[in-house]
Amino acid sequence: MAFDLSSRLVIGLASSALFDLTASDEVFREAGEQVYRDYQRDNQDQPLARGVAFPFIRRLLSLNQLNPDNPPVEVILLSRNDPDTGLRVMNSIEHYGLPITRAVFMQGKSPHAYIPAFDIELFLSANAKDVKRAVAAGYPAGQILKGEIEDDSSDLQLRIAFDFDGVLADDEAETVYKTTQSLGKFHQHEISREDIPHTPGPLKAFLKRIAVIQAMEIQKKLHDPRYEPILRVSIVTARNAPAHKRVINTMRYWGIDVNEAFFMGGVDKTKVLDIMRPHIFFDDQKLHLESASARLPSVHIPFGIANVEPAEDLSLTTG
Repeated sequence: MAFDLSSRLVIGLASSALFDLTASDEVFREAGEQVYRDYQRDNQDQPLARGVAFPFIRRLLSLNQLNPDNPPVEVILLSRNDPDTGLRVMNSIEHYGLPITRAVFMQGKSPHAYIPAFDIELFLSANAKDVKRAVAAGYPAGQILKGEIEDDSSDLQLRIAFDFDGVLADDEAETVYKTTQSLGKFHQHEISREDIPHTPGPLKAFLKRIAVIQAMEIQKKLHDPRYEPILRVSIVTARNAPAHKRVINTMRYWGIDVNEAFFMGGVDKTKVLDIMRPHIFFDDQKLHLESASARLPSVHIPFGIANVEPAEDLSLTTG
């Protein structure tokens, strides 16, 4: 009987997002594939260091305690390694006790084509080209940016923060601003459409799944007052009043509640994020991530007008 993942929140995860592959990548670049293969075999029982997405993934998988018989979260490894060199990655997953059992190994090829095969609602990778290919194909994907991230094991919450335009919603409003370079025209556009929900952006389905899991936590709290909910979801957007109304009305239309919303009006988002300390923050503009990514897990969503750039070579690479 085929196993159905469609009822779960499924994350597709490259090994470059979960672990620090700096040393391994250096061996591949400087010495070539065969030396890299020997290096990974020689070190297959040496666990890889934790990567930027590790704190997020560890906490996300802990939500499976809500229903151990039918876990709400599934994480699938999507790797550019082949099965032989990928053994070290799987051994590292086992070492850290992460319940990740499904894996795809592509021997140097981008794995993004298999996103729909596993009902994946978010693909995370440090490989910018793989992420761009996925987004260009219409799949929800983000590039994990490098940073020195600490994982406080005493912190049991999972805080997820989203930009709005180009992440949860499409780039309609952002296009108005960027093409007119007028905040006034942007506000006029949003006021005239404040009761018209935005078209979903690349991560709307992911947030919807998160909202379902939050509802499960609320139910568990009702039955067990000692239970402390893990998830906390925030929107951190450069919008301000009066453009806030369409955001709120869109969320109502989607049937999604968030715990916090920050309408920053152009104030540096990092100031809020430093206090919030999210375990992952999604934004479609790298400019908004540059200062935060050094210490906060940051994900670039290369979607929409904010990411239009001259044509570039997206030919397959190794690594």
